[in-house]
Amino acid sequence: MSVKERKERERAERERLIVATARELAEQQGWDAVTTRRLAERIEYSQPVLYSHFRGKREIIGAVALDGAAELARALRAATSAAEGPRAQVTALAHGYLDFAEHHPAVYDALFQLDGGLAYAQEDTPQQLKDAFAALEETLGQVTGSGVHPGLFTEVFWASLHGLATLARTGRLLPDDAEARVQLLVDRLPVL
Repeated sequence: MSVKERKERERAERERLIVATARELAEQQGWDAVTTRRLAERIEYSQPVLYSHFRGKREIIGAVALDGAAELARALRAATSAAEGPRAQVTALAHGYLDFAEHHPAVYDALFQLDGGLAYAQEDTPQQLKDAFAALEETLGQVTGSGVHPGLFTEVFWASLHGLATLARTGRLLPDDAEARVQLLVDRLPVL
């Protein structure tokens, strides 16, 4: 391995360490606790080293969001892969999404609440975000109904899931009704 290759590998490892540490700190203490000073202390590098990878917290949030989008896409595909039939697949998709939001709140916030400097729903949207949307659309496109664009239907269904996830996480919905909400949403689909 050449010196250049070794340095590139070490740089990539440092970047992964920064992102993983930021995510861990955010999951433990919230995003307000994630500062470049704290990250530098935790990973035992100087702040200038951090700034050589990311210009600041916003870019770190964006990096966590991109990793999270890939993770969300895998989780959604895994949730729907074992389900048989459109109704079961949509139900599994909804549960997979809501479970992800519940179990990974800092990543969910990085994806959908915080400014990570990422373009959503645009031509220059990063592939990881496009893939997470595609993981929703793969299942929801089967139940769209005639005359409705699958992407538009996916956006509306996703918005419903996001609303449920956000309201549940902030304690604004009764936890005992979580399953009933998913079933109500699935039961109202145009094609099943």
